[in-house]
Amino acid sequence: MNITELREKRKKLWETMEGYLDTHRNSMGVLSAEDDATYNKMEADLDSLTNEIKRMERKDAIEAELSKAVNEAIKETPQNTDSVKNGKIGRASDDYRDDFDRHLRGKTLIHNVLSEGVDADGGYLVPEEFERDIVMQLEEENVVRSLAKVITTQHERKIPVANGHSVAQWTAENAAYTESNPTFGQKQLDAFKLTDLCRVSVELLQDSAFDIEDYLMKEFARAFGIAEEEAFCVGTGTNQPTGVFTANGGTVGVTTASAAAITADELISLVYALKSPYRRNAKFLLNDATVSAIRKLKDQNGAYLWQPSIQAGQPDRLLGYELYTSPYVPAVAAGALAVAFGDFKNYWIGDRAGRTVQRLNELYATNGQIGYVATERVDGKVILPEGIQLLQMKTA
Repeated sequence: MNITELREKRKKLWETMEGYLDTHRNSMGVLSAEDDATYNKMEADLDSLTNEIKRMERKDAIEAELSKAVNEAIKETPQNTDSVKNGKIGRASDDYRDDFDRHLRGKTLIHNVLSEGVDADGGYLVPEEFERDIVMQLEEENVVRSLAKVITTQHERKIPVANGHSVAQWTAENAAYTESNPTFGQKQLDAFKLTDLCRVSVELLQDSAFDIEDYLMKEFARAFGIAEEEAFCVGTGTNQPTGVFTANGGTVGVTTASAAAITADELISLVYALKSPYRRNAKFLLNDATVSAIRKLKDQNGAYLWQPSIQAGQPDRLLGYELYTSPYVPAVAAGALAVAFGDFKNYWIGDRAGRTVQRLNELYATNGQIGYVATERVDGKVILPEGIQLLQMKTA
């Protein structure tokens, strides 16, 4: 069964589930124990189909990546004296990329163009294409990064924020103008250091068929993506980014009446707690477990709030808005910030230019391994809190 057929099957199952709830609720509006067991079985099947669709989407993405043409073999050619090939210079040049691959394998450099970015311990700024691949891979692993505004910084970035606006006044002929005094604040994006260390056997490095650069890129991207995602959701702001679901993140727009459940009316209220201009690009972000809990909810017109996606590359929807999930969004619990709704371009991520990879020759030598340390510097925080509204569970 292909992915399109799976999506259609999931859609039909959801329609069956909708009809089942409408026809099997008793006079009290609930299901009998037998009907509830049947519905739970259908819901489990829906979850299984959803997971299989996601698995096939990941498989398609991997196959598309593997079908790309591989890099040309490194050639032992004399150094190009002007260090320029194909119009590229510096970290974008072919010479730099060739030497970087040889550096990773511990071989003698051919072109000697890694002088920019060398540190005392043998670390190098990664080639531009490698760095670009890491960023692209991070976006695949990191939901918040794919939704937020991402900028590249060279130092701490101070962002002026208008806390108020000028107010126009109707003014009589020859009357004095009324003065407005808008106020301004400031947010600062810093550069917190994120690192990862992995080991590769010497035998693998000596195998020219092993694409060490591709392996390291995917491994570091996976690790960085997980760490970033957690920080962008619930980071404390101390030695790490400030998360959306924190006291210094979005604005609490709705507090639930229950500490353990969310109602349809509360989700609708959350939508309208967000100002209209932000709603044009607004999206929901919540935990998978929370989505499972709100699948049975309907609006005032009897329409289900949650609607499954039937199109490739399109997210599910909640109240007509795109819905994204992250395992690092807090689950439903007393006092938890369980749902965010807003324009996530109000969350800024600042990437400090220049990720580095450092080769450790001696540390794991007795194990027959070479270590590699990757480092990036990044920060993230909500710049306009009113642009992201949060639903907070009642405190028990």
